[in-house]
Amino acid sequence: MPRGQRLVLVALAALAVYAVVHGKVLTQDRLLFFAALVPSIILHEVSHGVAALACGDDTAKRAGRITLNPLAHIDPLGSIVLPAILILTSGAAFGYAKPVPVNPRRMRSPRNHSVVTALAGPGTNIVLAVLAAGVLHLVGFNDTLASRFAFEFGFANVILAIFNLLPIPPLDGSAMIERVLPAAWWPRYMRVRQYGFALLFVAVFWLPLDRVFEPALRLWAHLLP
Repeated sequence: MPRGQRLVLVALAALAVYAVVHGKVLTQDRLLFFAALVPSIILHEVSHGVAALACGDDTAKRAGRITLNPLAHIDPLGSIVLPAILILTSGAAFGYAKPVPVNPRRMRSPRNHSVVTALAGPGTNIVLAVLAAGVLHLVGFNDTLASRFAFEFGFANVILAIFNLLPIPPLDGSAMIERVLPAAWWPRYMRVRQYGFALLFVAVFWLPLDRVFEPALRLWAHLLP
């Protein structure tokens, strides 16, 4: 069995043990949200590779990351265990896939194309959220499995789009800050950037991010039937 498959199985086993030990129940709504979140994260990452390739950088392609095969993108902790545990414990989720490798120096216009490549991820999530709303118009907003999955899929993609647009490195929104940052500020910014993941976890677990998500979710709700 390939190493990637073994890691996914270990991650799923760890999740099952956690659920049993802590008496948590994966409700159907939580399962649907989790089932929607994982492919949404993967499509987000694939879009980075596609955009980079269009801009002249084939690093992701050579690394085999422009593929819909989930095993090429899944990080067992970030794509399965962490979001599933958060769904079990809080009903919310935070997750990530293995970052798609890009090399801005191979792009035709490194500074501009780096921003395009970064924004391709949230842009893809926005398109998927709109498509999910369209599906709901077709199947109806009701209690069927197809309707509920379409809703969870759209909801997950709105959250992913807005979350990744936060201007905190290594999130995609930081690319916009870096594009307009004066050269004189770069040394100070790079010292702060190395603590990006720590700042990100502070934002996720201690800041009222619901105030950031609410306007986007209300806007998306206007698209629903």
